[in-house]
Amino acid sequence: MSGALAGKVVLVTGGARRVGRAIVQALAADGARLAVHHFESADDARTLAAEFQRSGHASPELFEADLRDPKQIQDLADTVVKRLGRLDVLINSASVLRRQPFGSVTAQMWDAVLDLNLRAYFLLAQAAAPALKAAHGKIVNVSDVAAFEPWPSYLPHSISKAGVEMLTRGLARLLAPEVTVNGIAPGPVLLGDDISDDARRRLLETIPLQHFGTPEDVIRAIRYFLASDYVTGTTAVVDGGQLARNRTEAVRSGDYVP
Repeated sequence: MSGALAGKVVLVTGGARRVGRAIVQALAADGARLAVHHFESADDARTLAAEFQRSGHASPELFEADLRDPKQIQDLADTVVKRLGRLDVLINSASVLRRQPFGSVTAQMWDAVLDLNLRAYFLLAQAAAPALKAAHGKIVNVSDVAAFEPWPSYLPHSISKAGVEMLTRGLARLLAPEVTVNGIAPGPVLLGDDISDDARRRLLETIPLQHFGTPEDVIRAIRYFLASDYVTGTTAVVDGGQLARNRTEAVRSGDYVP
């Protein structure tokens, strides 16, 4: 895989924390030149760059942008290409997960989720498209299994992720044949620290393979898409079989348990 990515410029949004950070570290090890987007995680981004320096690897280039602002999205795409000379891969990973029970969702709460989780993916792909076409590049949209099922206490989130599914397919058609566009829909691979032990237990019961995933599971799927030139418009579900399970009970609590 390192040969395929050697010298290629990869932009990862939300690349300073959690799964985005793991993606950055993995693709850097594969030889890519990393452009790491961050916004509210500047300290994490600087820590990541320092870790690269200590390990003797070339530090990723850091780019700060509020992806809820269309102008900053365009500036991000333009600045990455100007500073690094090209753009071969865009990985849309920046996202927000907020509990928003029905009946309490305001227009502002709705916009906060949809603007980052969906609109930013579209606008950044649009802004990056000329450079990606010139490079015969690739887009990978990181979604999650909420794209395929409603989570009652997270309905705006589920809607945003369902939109990412259609976006992936639509972009695949629009940008072919120069650019491939695919998606990753992880299940539980990095649970939040605020998830209770009881919620973790109940969530584990919904996974046929009976264990939680890891960022490496997501990275393997991304590497597959980056290595393939004959796959576009599809989404890899990385969920331990969650969606394949025949569920008969709806969610009965506000916990993050689909």
